[in-house]
Amino acid sequence: MPRLLPAPGPQRVLAASNFVYTVGSGLYLTAGVLYFTEAVHLPADQVGVGLGIAGLLALALGVAVGHLADRCGARGVYAGTLLVQALATAGFVLADGFWPFVLVVCAAAAAKAAGTAARSPLIRHYGGARPQEFRAYLRAVTNVGISLGAVGAGWVVQVGTLTAYQLMVVANAVAFVVAAALLLLLPPVAPVPAAGGPRWTALRDRPYLLLTALDGIMAIQFKVLTVAVPLWLVGATSAPHWLISGTMLTCTVIVVAFQVRASRGVDSPAAGGKAYRRAGVAFLVSCSMISLAAGIPAWAAATLLISAVVVHTVGELWHSAAGFEVSFALAPRHATGQYLGVFGLGAGLAEALGPGLLIALCIGWGRPGWYAVGAMFALAGLAAPLAVRRANPGAVEGQQFSVNAVQADLIARRPRTEP
Repeated sequence: MPRLLPAPGPQRVLAASNFVYTVGSGLYLTAGVLYFTEAVHLPADQVGVGLGIAGLLALALGVAVGHLADRCGARGVYAGTLLVQALATAGFVLADGFWPFVLVVCAAAAAKAAGTAARSPLIRHYGGARPQEFRAYLRAVTNVGISLGAVGAGWVVQVGTLTAYQLMVVANAVAFVVAAALLLLLPPVAPVPAAGGPRWTALRDRPYLLLTALDGIMAIQFKVLTVAVPLWLVGATSAPHWLISGTMLTCTVIVVAFQVRASRGVDSPAAGGKAYRRAGVAFLVSCSMISLAAGIPAWAAATLLISAVVVHTVGELWHSAAGFEVSFALAPRHATGQYLGVFGLGAGLAEALGPGLLIALCIGWGRPGWYAVGAMFALAGLAAPLAVRRANPGAVEGQQFSVNAVQADLIARRPRTEP
């Protein structure tokens, strides 16, 4: 089990802000799609299109805001993104049609992507010798918060009224405001001077961009439990609807218990490539299991879905650990926000294409679509070790490197200087 609290100071402040943020996010992640389909009564395909548009808008913004955080100070930029996200989320209650829905989800998705990039320099600055491990700890905290939010979302789904769904939205927005306020307790991080050379170095780093694309394909897996499984459970299986919260809670408990431990074992880019490969296989198995939950008795469907979520979450542990390692290890310190903003394009790709793709394949096509999605994850995982070797040609299969050694090697090979 990860430690409950970091030492008093900046790490604890970041963890507290992250916890409050994710309690609110847990409400939306568990029942957000159902809010728009069941309460607002938008067709599922329109919801998928709207979320895709929002994801596309968020793609480039993360890079620009990450660069802004490097140059202007990460704390203020990150707090600003949280406040924008709070306003956009509160606007969900006014979304009574397709285009108002698109407007508010675009604003929320853009602020979320920007916040992820702006937070990265804070994690690196206050994360100690291995910011990857602190990032894994924050993910464990994230899942504690999500699990609490999922409990509330379970009540919302069970009640099923417009008022219950709107209360969920308001609670989510309030959580974002509180998370931003907590950041005032965090010492500011001084802006980092730019190094010599091209301004947008991350966008010129082709091996890093290749890994970003592969991680983006793999990151669609995050939408499996928040988009595809709820719609599949409600529309194609006889499992009880409260199991939507049960699947989220199962995932979060496993992540809380094992994410830090899984990340400790992924301590080099080469190890990250292997973790991607294992994750792809796990996702293929879980998608196949989920597909089989249709057309069987309720108890069997529930058992199969929970088992599939366990397998999926093991893959999620490996995928997340791999992403933490390669994204930080291959990014120079003076451009952390910019590089992590670029790596966030992968998550943006998942936000843009994931909901629509999963709805079209898994819900529209049915069982064969689940097999196709699982194969997509497996192929991306198989390609990842090759991409890692291209990005870090000194890494030989089975050879371990420390993060500092990898960074030193990259800095020596690239025309950049540390401040």
